[in-house]
Amino acid sequence: MITIYHNPRCSKSRETLALAEQYCNEHKIKLEVIDYQKTPLTLAQLKTLHSQLGGPVSAMVRDNEAEYAELNLVQADDAALLQALAAHPKLLQRPVVTYQDRAVIARPPGVFNELLDT
Repeated sequence: MITIYHNPRCSKSRETLALAEQYCNEHKIKLEVIDYQKTPLTLAQLKTLHSQLGGPVSAMVRDNEAEYAELNLVQADDAALLQALAAHPKLLQRPVVTYQDRAVIARPPGVFNELLDT
């Protein structure tokens, strides 16, 4: 199953969703679409997502959102960033796609294909 953490108001997220839908239809794979702002991820889910993504937690965070500055997250450690993501889902980079225990932030949407190449 492929899961996409999606924001329908984001053009990159919509483009990635279209790629995922096409791939899933062609390969008969189930697609789960989660609007992460309506159904926020728990701290445990965010930790799992981070391990699937690899790299720093800061890569998961949208640092251009007002909440980022308001919460003074510039020097925050990983635990504080994960807590902020759990409390403020708007801060999550988008879209995030998971498949076979791996994940990518599909910005640009073509990064989605990297997830499928392994």
